[in-house]
Amino acid sequence: MAIKDQPQPPRFRQISNILLLLSSLFLLANIFLPNLFGPQIPQVPYSLFVHQVQEQDVVRASVGQNEIRYQLKGEGDKPGQVLSTTPIFDLELPKLLQEKGVEFAATPPSKNGWIGSVLSWVVPPLIFVAIFQFFMNRQGGGPQGALSIGKSKAKVYVEGESAKITFADVAGVEEAKTELVEVVEFLKTPDKFTAIGARIPKGVLLVGPPGTGKTLLAKAVAGEAGVPFFSISGSEFVELFVGVGSARVRDLFEQAKKQAPCIIFIDELDAIGKSRSSNASFGGNDEREQTLNQLLTEMDGFAAGNTTVIVLAATNRPESLDAALLRPGRFDRQVLVDRPDLSGREAILNIHSQKVKLGPDIDLKAVAARTPGFSGADLANLVNEAALLAARNKRLTVAQEDFFEAFERVVAGLEKKSRVLNEKEKKIVAYHEVGHAMVGALMTGGGEVAKISIVPRGMAALGYTLQVPTEDRFLLDESELRGQIATLLGGRSAEEVVFGSITTGASNDLQRATDLAERMVTTYGMSKVLGPLAYDRSQQSFLGDGMGNARRAVSAQTAEAIDQEVKEIVETAHQQALDILKENRELLETITQKLLETEVVEGDALREFLGQVRPLDKVAA
Repeated sequence: MAIKDQPQPPRFRQISNILLLLSSLFLLANIFLPNLFGPQIPQVPYSLFVHQVQEQDVVRASVGQNEIRYQLKGEGDKPGQVLSTTPIFDLELPKLLQEKGVEFAATPPSKNGWIGSVLSWVVPPLIFVAIFQFFMNRQGGGPQGALSIGKSKAKVYVEGESAKITFADVAGVEEAKTELVEVVEFLKTPDKFTAIGARIPKGVLLVGPPGTGKTLLAKAVAGEAGVPFFSISGSEFVELFVGVGSARVRDLFEQAKKQAPCIIFIDELDAIGKSRSSNASFGGNDEREQTLNQLLTEMDGFAAGNTTVIVLAATNRPESLDAALLRPGRFDRQVLVDRPDLSGREAILNIHSQKVKLGPDIDLKAVAARTPGFSGADLANLVNEAALLAARNKRLTVAQEDFFEAFERVVAGLEKKSRVLNEKEKKIVAYHEVGHAMVGALMTGGGEVAKISIVPRGMAALGYTLQVPTEDRFLLDESELRGQIATLLGGRSAEEVVFGSITTGASNDLQRATDLAERMVTTYGMSKVLGPLAYDRSQQSFLGDGMGNARRAVSAQTAEAIDQEVKEIVETAHQQALDILKENRELLETITQKLLETEVVEGDALREFLGQVRPLDKVAA
């Protein structure tokens, strides 16, 4: 696909260039012409002029408002040199000139004063007109200057010589690709569907988390269909002046009708498509609402003239869109572009690794297994980080260890080997991380413990325990969630067992454990006391766990019961972690000593150590 350049009429460019040339010439004339009509007079500092008057070297002087010209004494028959200086506010100057016998008078008008007068009236307007024309030309995106402010800023991609994006370049979203294949058929052979009375969809909304390939899918649809592709962001419609956005919407659809069949792609649709009712309490936004209204009108009206213009849009927050956008007849279909599963991640890694030289030991399936929850953009970044690490280590190909190190850099941050811990802190961190690993080895639902490290990473992590899921999980039961909380509290529990005190290192673990326990009670209904009720009113979105953490309005007794249930879950998990570590105290010491010696324990050695952890009867093995 290539960007189509639209030609500009030469008339406006010529006028603009002529105005700029004339203003430059007049400006130069204003600077240099006065010097061409008279001799150039050297200029000296005012202090030197006063000194020369006091030494009686000055014969005569003409004092003006902007300049003082004076003549020095000559030698013999030769006249003295004429100099000039810039005057300052000096009330004593006339008295000084009179005392020293200097002839002085006011400066006569300049012979070429009319030139400066004319230039002072002509040059500034010309410069202003030229600059105004130049910036309006740039701002308006075309030669029509200020009149083009309502023109669409969409980039137009047409089929050209450059390699186009097709469905072969997109992986991990097979269901979404299958849904969009029908859109391609609509664009290629619309008569096939209209002949039997089928109505071609007007809009397709791509919904999913950031980085999952919504924009790439839209370009692939255009590449497969071989039709023009108008791409614009929702924020490009919104301007300071009310009405500009709606004018750009009209212009965009007018251009699309002329090049039908084609695709209009609006990225970040929520920038203009937010629900109008949500802004009612704050007075609304006239510009955004007018833009949205115009978009709704165009999606209703353009199909009568051209049925082969399809609107694709992408958003991360479908819950914030106006209901009028989502009704049938506008965005008829919503296609979920979700994070890929294991096979999808492997396919994405294969695509992005085609431009990278891979070593013989590469196992992309093992890399995909370590990256649950990664989007397509995350995986592309992972491949690039691995290639950078290989080049930094002066290797000709990317090795498997480069991928694993890149994964840890993305998840935990860059290694901080320069951050030196004292022996006491290093020992505390080692026991803390081993506590996480030993408890996590017995708990289900948390994945396999693959690595323990006491090398600081990122901004705050002094050590970390890496758990790798053995399979993609979409549901967790209550016992698995309780096991995750116990694993989070394993580090703090190890500090209590060994040192009899606690440190600030478990602050993040406590926060995550408390949040998970609260979701169990208020969102998942995993409380026998409160029953199967949802007390969390936060709206779920693709951006995180929720748009807010506020609870539903409850009574004081219910709020107290929620707090008690959360506390009970966390304290029970804490006691489980303590019991496991006390039961395996000798193994805790053994693994910690090994970790202090090597700083990292992983692979077969770690699996052998953790295989010796003895489970308790009351802990699910």
